[in-house]
Amino acid sequence: QVQLVESGGGTVQAGGSLGLSCAASGSIFRINRMAWYRQAPGKQRERVAYIITDGSTDYADSVKGRFTASKDNAKNTTHLQMNSLKPEDTAVYYCNVLGWSTHRGTAFDAWGQGTQVTVSS
Repeated sequence: QVQLVESGGGTVQAGGSLGLSCAASGSIFRINRMAWYRQAPGKQRERVAYIITDGSTDYADSVKGRFTASKDNAKNTTHLQMNSLKPEDTAVYYCNVLGWSTHRGTAFDAWGQGTQVTVSS
């Protein structure tokens, strides 16, 4: 079993910055991808960014140039640095990790509990 614990988030004025962190623990053999999603009220969950094993990243067009995803392989953590925040970035942000478990070599798809990010205008 794999658990994710998110931290960070909060309330910030437009133009400000926030950082989110996600720590994975448990029966982890290998992490293939660490991603961040968000869901605003009344909207579908959307992927914001992801980072894969070799460090390559991908971002939603709406956050390119403002958000940066990074990871620490030794600690099984990922960080999302969010700069130049806009009111439309307001949402609950979720961490998602895909990988292989030490339990019978099965794949896992784990989600964090979500953390609120609110950007005031």
